Amino acid sequence: MAPLSALLPLLSLLTTPSLAQVYTSGDTSGCGLSHLFPGITQPRAIQSSGTTRTYSIHTPSTYSPSTLYPLIIGYHGSSSIGLFLEADTNLDSPQYTASKIMVYPNGIGGAWAGANYSSTTVDEDLQFTWDMLADIRSNFCVDSARIYATGLSNGGGFVGTLACNDSVGGEFAAFAPVAGAFYTDATGPQDGCKPARSVTPVMEFHGGADADVFYEGGPGEGGILPAIPDWLSWWAERNGCDSDYAQEDSFDGDVHHLIWTCGGQGGVVQHYKTDDEKHDWPSTTLDFSAIAAGDGPTHIDASAIIQEFFMNFTRPA
Repeated sequence: MAPLSALLPLLSLLTTPSLAQVYTSGDTSGCGLSHLFPGITQPRAIQSSGTTRTYSIHTPSTYSPSTLYPLIIGYHGSSSIGLFLEADTNLDSPQYTASKIMVYPNGIGGAWAGANYSSTTVDEDLQFTWDMLADIRSNFCVDSARIYATGLSNGGGFVGTLACNDSVGGEFAAFAPVAGAFYTDATGPQDGCKPARSVTPVMEFHGGADADVFYEGGPGEGGILPAIPDWLSWWAERNGCDSDYAQEDSFDGDVHHLIWTCGGQGGVVQHYKTDDEKHDWPSTTLDFSAIAAGDGPTHIDASAIIQEFFMNFTRPA
């Protein structure tokens, strides 16, 4: 690890979006269609793999049928539904997504594929994500160069599964799992993970006191989990990152921000660890997952940090 002072020139790249040619071939057939009650979350249902699957969508209150909007998909944790993630993260708030579309899919049996308790296979949930994206783009005006995925716990693990998929995962520009349970990516950098692109932006948040998805890895509720430092090193290797990374400690050493530079681009892989945080969504105000974990507010606001991270990356052509 390099000291932060030695890598400050690299950190300046964190606020500079990629200059690569941007993807422009996405489906825009949903543009021009008007919708009632913009700014109010609405349920939708589709058929996928012979099963009815559901999700909710929240458009900006100022939604315009002629404007291409970034799209963020949020995957809930186990024993939950999309509505809980929506309420927990407050991602619908204009301070985070005033000019973005938010989507909250529902896993079957309250979970996503990858764990031994999951009701679906990885292929089924990947297909659902593909079919959901097709439904969204044919009904709403979406900027296909700016589609992103985040999620909590089991949902964060599925975000990792998406990032490792070279077909459905290629629809996304960046990924930001929180307290991720990475059951499908637990054995090393060459464990079947096949990202769609040689550079795949990933940001992960984790609590050092997480008693559900241990920071040090090991047996989890749904199978074996990787140690988070190992998982990060695998993504650094997959992305061809520099061997040294920058680390910035704050809040009296309780929060650690790790930043890798990959292919000359700063911040492609990032990580926030809060030492005393448990298994919840990092928020400076008390949220539902913190209450469930017996935790309190944290020093950082993941919902805000994720927005800045996502907006630095677009899907390349």
